[in-house]
Amino acid sequence: MKKHVIAYLHTHWDREWYREFEIFRLRLLRVFDNILELLVKNKIPSFYFDGQVSALEDYLKLRPEMEETVQMLVKHKKLFIGPFYCLIDEFLTDKTCFEKNLEIGIKTAKKYGCNDFIGYLPDTFGHSKNAVDILMDYGIDKCMVWRGCGDFPSEFKWCGMDTVNLVRGYFHDVFSIKTDLKTKAEILKKELDKIAEKSGEKYLLLPIGADHLGVEPDITEQIAAINEILKDDYYITLGSPFDYFGRVDGTFDRFKWNDELRDNSKTFTLQGCYSSRLDLKKLNVECTYKLDLVSRLVKNEREEKNYDTVLEHAYKMLLQNQAHDSICGCSTDDVHRENKIRYKKILQIANGIIDEIKFKNEFSKKKILNLSDRPFTGIVEFESAEPQDGYEKISFRKGFDSELLADTQRIPVTEDYKNIYKYLAEVENIKPNETEFIMPVFSQTDLNITDCSLENSNMSLQIKNEKIFINGIRFGIIDFTDLGDSYNNAPDANDYGTEFRVLRSKIVMNTQSRAALKIDFESKWDVVSVIATLDKHSANIKLEYNWENSRKNHLLCAYYMLGDVISTVYSEDMNTLIKRTFDSDYDIRKNLPSQKGIEAKTNTAPMQRGLLIDEAINNIGVITKGLTQYEIFKNFLLIPILRATGQISNPQNPARTTPAGPPLEVEDLQMLGKNNAEMYVFFGNENAFYDTLNQVYNYIIV
Repeated sequence: MKKHVIAYLHTHWDREWYREFEIFRLRLLRVFDNILELLVKNKIPSFYFDGQVSALEDYLKLRPEMEETVQMLVKHKKLFIGPFYCLIDEFLTDKTCFEKNLEIGIKTAKKYGCNDFIGYLPDTFGHSKNAVDILMDYGIDKCMVWRGCGDFPSEFKWCGMDTVNLVRGYFHDVFSIKTDLKTKAEILKKELDKIAEKSGEKYLLLPIGADHLGVEPDITEQIAAINEILKDDYYITLGSPFDYFGRVDGTFDRFKWNDELRDNSKTFTLQGCYSSRLDLKKLNVECTYKLDLVSRLVKNEREEKNYDTVLEHAYKMLLQNQAHDSICGCSTDDVHRENKIRYKKILQIANGIIDEIKFKNEFSKKKILNLSDRPFTGIVEFESAEPQDGYEKISFRKGFDSELLADTQRIPVTEDYKNIYKYLAEVENIKPNETEFIMPVFSQTDLNITDCSLENSNMSLQIKNEKIFINGIRFGIIDFTDLGDSYNNAPDANDYGTEFRVLRSKIVMNTQSRAALKIDFESKWDVVSVIATLDKHSANIKLEYNWENSRKNHLLCAYYMLGDVISTVYSEDMNTLIKRTFDSDYDIRKNLPSQKGIEAKTNTAPMQRGLLIDEAINNIGVITKGLTQYEIFKNFLLIPILRATGQISNPQNPARTTPAGPPLEVEDLQMLGKNNAEMYVFFGNENAFYDTLNQVYNYIIV
């Protein structure tokens, strides 16, 4: 039976990747000029602009005279845009940013007249199940995916949503290949045969396009000619994804899937991205939650109108950095240097707003605002340019007083450059969304510290025989060779890691409210210093890592050795804890692929701010500041604190036998020089997870 192929024209537009943003934007001008001309002259019926509006916005900034043409084409359903602002990575993005991405994207798309939306996610490196509920909240009832689907059919129900699986991906550039039509038809038939195996009896969906690719001017003539060659099997018509959804309505119930999409048996999901360029991940997490806090502070202070456009501007920069080739750390060094500049600008905006609101509320009256959904108790830090009696002073820096900098009627002079002191204060049972004045430390301490131990009534760190135990759980640092690239970690088949040994430890802080040990770990390559900090009555220990990385091509992990094999981990995804199960005996070293087109299965997974292992024997939780990947192996929990490689895509990567991008050398990816990492270790259930999370992320000094 001849099958009807509905083909849609598109281009997948990475704002930046193996070339920098402005270079790609120059290409965008040529590509989209060509597309608009074809649409206006009715040489193509429609064009699907990759599900995002940021590329259109980038185009119109340099082609403002084309805005009316764009609006006309959108109105007549010849150009489809949105619903997203950017195609961001789903596992490195929290719920608020995913919602902002839709909020800004839909608002922009509607401004140009578009009201038809699909959750278009063809190239993100796997898919969060939480994305579906958010799409539905914004009125979107259909979705398109590719990576992570395994052996799924073309149409299925994903967490209740009608979803199309692009069985052979979005990348079909056959019409742009410089060869004869017969050869193109042969190539196309092989692809259509494979799509047909997973599709219904009548209809197939064929994307025509590729990364940063224009449309061939004679595309309709080529399709007509190929239809003649393939007339016994297929008939191709140009349309849109909406046409396809309309034709196959009712077929989605034949297969249902109610979990995340991370199966890499059929498509690469490139899981090494979650530990690649961890400096970016740390900045991303800091900016994400600083912006969220500031947005809630602005709302709490009824200052929305004053900062509405400023915050949207900051969120746009953040979303641009969360595009998958940016936040995943698989672009050129210059791209990622620009990412860092954007992150710094975001922090400048966020911190500037905080200072302005503090100035309005009188800086001298130090207060804390609890922006979590549960009461907050703990030790907090605040800064002051003036000595504060009754508070424990722990450090100082040189600078200008923030009150002076926020005052538009004054400017700082040389004499205003002075010591800014950091103090500790104690707060107790501050209710959600309530503000309390910061009080001096008032309760008795339960801290005890020696050169080889640190403890309070809840937590204990002990150093015994050059081994470290946190509440009886063995803790350490281990280093592995990494033969991979920005996309995939690739271990040496014979390397099971080199453990750092404890070199020395000493007390570096001992106050009534806070105590800290400095522990130096040594390997044959580097020394890693860990500051272990414990507050009185606290139920978590803070671990800060600092070191000079001198080694290339390696993976450095913090590890926790639990009492039994680990089978279940709850980790944060879109601000909720999701359950993942693991085969703890699986060893990637024994399963490296030998044939082309295969990506090794891993026991790694992405997380956002933390995880919890809550089993009968095993119990531990970790909250991090931008460490976004974990691995399970037997009874070990491993958290990468650095992954150093030197190519975007290594053609000799033993964990992925086919390139995932260009083999460009990127020296910054080796992460040489100063590095740092931060995590908080606790023990308990889900309540302990959220209590620790709130202590680390959800209060603000005003």
